[in-house]
Amino acid sequence: MKKQQLDHVLRAAGEITGEKQFVIIGSQALHGKYPDLPDDIIRSVEVDLMVLRKRDQTELLNEIGVDSPFHQEFGFYADPVDETAAKLPKGWKNRLVNLKPGNTHGVKGLCLELHDLAIAKYAARREKDLIFTRELARRGLVSRERLLSLVDLTPVEAEVRKRILADIASDFELSK
Repeated sequence: MKKQQLDHVLRAAGEITGEKQFVIIGSQALHGKYPDLPDDIIRSVEVDLMVLRKRDQTELLNEIGVDSPFHQEFGFYADPVDETAAKLPKGWKNRLVNLKPGNTHGVKGLCLELHDLAIAKYAARREKDLIFTRELARRGLVSRERLLSLVDLTPVEAEVRKRILADIASDFELSK
């Protein structure tokens, strides 16, 4: 997904909900720091969006969600999520990154900081998440040390924490 498409989703989300600020918690959060990254690392056609203030508005985003007329017309869509959608390190809200301004009609996007995003992907551990975190490490977009410091701040079971540490080690070994 390109930045212009993300802007389109934010614009539509603002029109539907009346909200002026959304949190982007999935891979599209990369646009916060790297709005011009090649599409091969952010292939997803969905934007995981969360309404931060009026959480009850989040469900309205289904109007531009998967299989909606919006999705059918444009080929991308919003995936409404809440804070339980990802395992995030404590303090993540304080590290949100502003999406660079675009054609959003004043709607702002707040993106997960890349290390917080990576930790959420390590915790979810779907095949696409493993590919994504490997690419973040290979491209030098995240720091091994920072990731390791965030693992202890993430509310996951000991077994999951151990697995995350092993996956981080593996990704950085492969990136050499």
